[in-house]
Amino acid sequence: MTPTVLVVGLGGTITMTPGAGGGVTPALSPADLLAGVPGLADLPVTLETTDFRRLASGSLGIDDITALAGLLRSRLGEHHAGAVVVQGTDTIEETAYLLDLYHAGPQPVVVTGAMRHPGQAGADGPGNLLAAVRTAASEAARNLGCLVVLADEIHAARRVRKTHTTAGSTFQSPDGGPLGYVVEGRPRLLNRLPRRPALDPPAATRPPRVPLLTMSLGDDGVLLDDLGGRVDGAVIAGFGGGHVPQSLVEKVQKLAEQVPVVLASRAGSGPVLTETYGYPGSERDLLARGLVPAGFLDPFKARLLLCALLSSGATPRAIESAFAAS
Repeated sequence: MTPTVLVVGLGGTITMTPGAGGGVTPALSPADLLAGVPGLADLPVTLETTDFRRLASGSLGIDDITALAGLLRSRLGEHHAGAVVVQGTDTIEETAYLLDLYHAGPQPVVVTGAMRHPGQAGADGPGNLLAAVRTAASEAARNLGCLVVLADEIHAARRVRKTHTTAGSTFQSPDGGPLGYVVEGRPRLLNRLPRRPALDPPAATRPPRVPLLTMSLGDDGVLLDDLGGRVDGAVIAGFGGGHVPQSLVEKVQKLAEQVPVVLASRAGSGPVLTETYGYPGSERDLLARGLVPAGFLDPFKARLLLCALLSSGATPRAIESAFAAS
């Protein structure tokens, strides 16, 4: 049986055309995009399309991606090999990870986009879309959850980050590298990540309020003042292995006594430490005061995991367990 791939459009640079007021804006549907991909018609794949959103990716919200996760759960059947989600690159590292948290099926969900819009020389959208469809249709990609495919590289949603504002090679996985590559039109997987149990997408309610607070030199902690009464949780992106200024320790502890607080690193790669440093404001000190270490998750993904856990009504112990397994 010919495999079927569902292609869902969210908008983004890959879909943009010049607007009347200058600049480019999302305009192309998934069907429009697929029609412009050389070689796609020659693949032994049946394509279905859904025009789900037409937004710049920075305007997508948690509720949009939660709704998309619900659509994928309802639409992906046994005859589907996988799905491709087309969107802007600004938030791919976050949307893909949130989809990964909610995706339970064996079919790969492949997120892709473009760094150059269709009106630019060397537009990369068609090549990325072709590689994404090939990956979504591949048996090798099954049971890998949500993947990000650009520039013929296959990344795990849990690891990938956008590292440059304009470069075609912007998507990197600092902790471990890509899972594989699309070589001569065939996805080649070189390593795999263990799947985590999927979370159930929440009912249509207000997403939890979880701010991300990034430490910086000389930070006076003004954003921490009386924060606990206004949020449902928080993520602190600390220095290095997970550190904050000594002067902010009491404010951080007060917040952790009111809501779950996750400690991540602003460094962008590497884990939060748990037992190396012992001075006030170090990781040992903060964890003893009730903060939860994010492990290898970067601050953006740590925030999304905490949001998803809070939406599901997870207990403090369950939150700790989920981050320990990240």
